[in-house]
Amino acid sequence: MRGKFLKVAVAATATAMLATACGGSGDDPEEGAGQSGGKLRVYASEPAYLLPSNGDDEPSIYVIRQLYRGLVKYNAETGEPEMDLAESITSDDQKLWTIKLKDGYTFDNGEPVDADSFIRSWNFAAYAPNAQNNGYFMKRIAGIDEVLPKDPDGEGPAEAPAPSAETMSGLTKVDDLSFTVELSAPFSGFPTIVGYSGFFPMAQACVDDADACNETPIGNGPYKIDGSWEHDIEINLVRSDTWKGEPGKPDEIYYRIFADVDSGYAAFQAGELDVMYTIPPARFKDAKASYGDRLYEQEGDSLNYVGMPLYDDSFKDKRIRQAFSLAIDRQSIIDAVFDGRYTPATGFVAPIFEGAREGICAYCEKDVEKAKELLAAAGGWPEGKKLTLWANAGAGHDAWLQAVGDQIKAALGIDYELKVNLQFAEYLDVADNREFTGPFRLGWGPDYPFLETYLTPLYSTGVDSNNSTFSNPEFDNLLKQGDSAPTMEEAITFYQQAEDILAEEMPVIPMFWRKEAAVYSENVDTFVWNQVSGAAYGAISLK
Repeated sequence: MRGKFLKVAVAATATAMLATACGGSGDDPEEGAGQSGGKLRVYASEPAYLLPSNGDDEPSIYVIRQLYRGLVKYNAETGEPEMDLAESITSDDQKLWTIKLKDGYTFDNGEPVDADSFIRSWNFAAYAPNAQNNGYFMKRIAGIDEVLPKDPDGEGPAEAPAPSAETMSGLTKVDDLSFTVELSAPFSGFPTIVGYSGFFPMAQACVDDADACNETPIGNGPYKIDGSWEHDIEINLVRSDTWKGEPGKPDEIYYRIFADVDSGYAAFQAGELDVMYTIPPARFKDAKASYGDRLYEQEGDSLNYVGMPLYDDSFKDKRIRQAFSLAIDRQSIIDAVFDGRYTPATGFVAPIFEGAREGICAYCEKDVEKAKELLAAAGGWPEGKKLTLWANAGAGHDAWLQAVGDQIKAALGIDYELKVNLQFAEYLDVADNREFTGPFRLGWGPDYPFLETYLTPLYSTGVDSNNSTFSNPEFDNLLKQGDSAPTMEEAITFYQQAEDILAEEMPVIPMFWRKEAAVYSENVDTFVWNQVSGAAYGAISLK
């Protein structure tokens, strides 16, 4: 890989190094240039999980990436994977990979970070009875179907059979510091994707008692938890005395958990926080006027979308989904709610990624007449039935979702109601249990610097983050062809063809690409931002 799969830019000022990169922790101390020490106080919302095998939401990953480290990290300027805990990752055929680890790394409890720690973590994530959200990331490893059997009818009435094995046959220990990974088919992108936090190692003690480790993580990274996770209140991290690599910049990282972003912003204004990785949309102008150079902006790669619950009969006809999308004027919502800062989505892959194409979604431009025609052809919407629009509470989504409802009502005559009373962790439970009764707001950002990250995790059959339950054999086959292409460059064509299917089937309505905005206090000397993982807390230095 030549680092071309994320189009990156690096900017610097006298007071802040604004590094853009893709994936990984982005938290190498050499990325920042300030003094070490102090307590960094950061805004957080309640994580869903603190286990690498289970945490796949933004609040969770923000903490996990400080507590754990994996095989590779991502270069700040190119997005290219670089060795972190791996000494090397090699293959002659892109199907059988040999991983050699650096010596001397341990978990906080003294257990070695060795071949067993990665093998056990990946097997734990994949084993169906463990019900770990990141199990689907192991889907390319040989033996996954025996450990994580497929649902025969894709989230339907039939249940997946019980696993016939507890471990994947494709993982083989060679010695304490090396192991092999056999994939079910060649995949040139394997060394790139293993920088995602779902591939981080786990201590044996965590596998033995995952619930306890979720509350009091046993990590292997630059920071360790101080005490335990105080739900809905705080998580405090301190430098790990067992970490062999370069230490993080702050002595402590204090995650203060808020139920809503407005309360967090008020705390920041009161001087109680040093970093907010997000800003309430309605407060952006105020923040820009108040904080000037201490407001950081970056072209984003995070998609906000309206998902369609295809498990509900009301949304099975693609013409209904197409009609709803055609009823929406994305730019007018962006102008009214976000001061024009965001970019309307006309595809499913972030514009800053290599292989992204503008305007591939024909149903993403407002066309009321066509929307009416499609709705009528699909049999119309049941008379008197309200459309329920879902979003998580406290993150400022209700304003733009209400605008979506208003536009659908004006264009198609369908009344609606908002369901925005659940905190994010509760909201994710509804998503995981397939309990949405109408279109739902969710977002997605890349896990690694390759456009496939926008396709497989969200839309391939049976994966946990496929909250719409979309299933299309042709789409799945194109992903397999892309995975098996000789090079990552050659894979792009197949992934683009898969994206074309999404643009016709519309399992979700792409809304906009967020422009990232963060603010930091006068206490911060060097602020570091990672394109994928956001504010790189471990690399931020204080005055």
